[in-house]
Amino acid sequence: MKDHEPDAYPQPPKRTPVAEKETALPNPALIGSKLFYYSVDLPVTKFREIIDSIRGRNKYYYYHQNFRRVPDLTECVEGDYLCYYEAEMQWRRDFKVDQEIVKIMQERLRACQTREGPSYLQNCSNELKQFDEVAKAFDARYGDLGAFASGRRCLMKQKQRMLEQQQQA
Repeated sequence: MKDHEPDAYPQPPKRTPVAEKETALPNPALIGSKLFYYSVDLPVTKFREIIDSIRGRNKYYYYHQNFRRVPDLTECVEGDYLCYYEAEMQWRRDFKVDQEIVKIMQERLRACQTREGPSYLQNCSNELKQFDEVAKAFDARYGDLGAFASGRRCLMKQKQRMLEQQQQA
């Protein structure tokens, strides 16, 4: 038995009929799109291709920005505020780099602890030792600086630590 009656539901035409043009005038939408393509889109695209080909020779990776090292606060001449600012920005970059180093060492230690389970003290001794060294160095340099840490405060902390070591010796 058939699913449907051919008389009630005739078959659709095999080919879509072509729409016949009723007017001799050109389509204004087609004219507008062609005008936009040749006056705006094509020149901008060609200009962009030229710029990309020039940049292709000198690739610059934005995520790898290199900063030149600037003098430390101890090397700045008194009253040279630009040098003070540059030294402060250098200190902040160094602080962020040191923070990331501590995070990476912590992640390595955590991964080793997860991998080794209860026997991590024996099997992760190298990672544990490295993390302790990095954490002590970070704490010695940046610990107790507070929320308003700056290069000047860090330098004063280092100076106080040196004076205490001289008094103890």
